[in-house]
Amino acid sequence: MTATVHPEVRDQDQYPTPEPPSSPALSRAQDRVLHRSLSQGPDWHDETGAQTAEYGIVTLAAVGFAGVLAVILAGADVQGLLLGIVQDALSFG
Repeated sequence: MTATVHPEVRDQDQYPTPEPPSSPALSRAQDRVLHRSLSQGPDWHDETGAQTAEYGIVTLAAVGFAGVLAVILAGADVQGLLLGIVQDALSFG
């Protein structure tokens, strides 16, 4: 049994990774930033999208907390306590 290799995967080793394109529309500073970011890896000081990630994590925590509360409030003991509190609050005298 022979394994077939996709042509793109087979030819991948033959071609070097291309350099980032230089565009006349880019300023020299933008070109340097683009080249540095592509050649040196991620910029760990860039906080783009950090707030979005924080909102996502807080939302997941809130959903988890709501799920725990739903399980707790579904118990018969807690429902009895809550019913007693509501009945006491609504009673006259």
